[in-house]
Amino acid sequence: MTPAIEIHGLSKIYRSKGRTQTAVKSLDLTVPAGQVLAFLGPNGAGKTTTIKMICGLITPTSGQICLNGFDVARQPRQARRQISAVLEGTRNIYWRIPTLENVLYFGRLRGLHGKALHERAERLLRELNLWDRRSDEPRHFSRGMQQKLAIACALVTDPPIVLLDEPTLGLDVQAAKTVEEWVEKLAHEQGKTVVITTHQLDMAQKISDRVAIINKGELIADQPTRELLSAPQKEYYEIKVEGHYDRAQLHCPEAFTVALENGHTVITGPVPHPDMLYGLLYSFRAQSLPLLSVARVEPNLEEVFIELCGFEVSIQ
Repeated sequence: MTPAIEIHGLSKIYRSKGRTQTAVKSLDLTVPAGQVLAFLGPNGAGKTTTIKMICGLITPTSGQICLNGFDVARQPRQARRQISAVLEGTRNIYWRIPTLENVLYFGRLRGLHGKALHERAERLLRELNLWDRRSDEPRHFSRGMQQKLAIACALVTDPPIVLLDEPTLGLDVQAAKTVEEWVEKLAHEQGKTVVITTHQLDMAQKISDRVAIINKGELIADQPTRELLSAPQKEYYEIKVEGHYDRAQLHCPEAFTVALENGHTVITGPVPHPDMLYGLLYSFRAQSLPLLSVARVEPNLEEVFIELCGFEVSIQ
């Protein structure tokens, strides 16, 4: 089968006042049809630049992008028909046009008309719980409702490829869950290819079939999610202490994650040598922290991400 997305030697270099900045460097990436790809990286890594080049919004300095076999540079019209995108922020909809009219407008832009367009727009709005607000202007909506409307506008043309740039940014728990369910439905029930960029790594781990990680413009990982999680050579340990403590109070290594759960603190991270674990436990004892448990665990995506990108990376 032809891959949904094929990228070869993709680069983007910005030049200004005699200076050059490489945003993306010689990127090679293949995304099979019908999969969810989590395209991850720290801020400024080149994720959004890559997404915009795939959409044809930014011209690459070099390289080739094909969408279902159509070259974005040489066959732009056919390539655009393969894809829809929801970019970061609320720039994907018109705030002063009623909800239903927004969806119909974007459908007509892509060549849909008549009864089929109206039926698809109604179905999308009903499934996203927006049908009762179809006559309201999105400027009065919450951030979550605006994001769901943007998704409806992107999906009205039934594209085989969907790009979602930070789709859960600023959403409450329920709205974010709705988006997660939609992403899984698009790929696993409707056979669409979904590329999602996000800093919500727990969500990316849950819904992705494959993970690609970019750092400083270069691809540093591209594997099925399960294989990536089993790849680290270091052992990971989870330590629980009673009460809530922040990182500064714990004095734990930067590679460790700190989470608060049900009245206790969970510290998880890589332990390359047993002496490190013993030293950490001794430190907690010296601080009179009430230790609840110590257990070896499998790493999660956030921990693998930190290990691959470097401990200086801050997950937002």
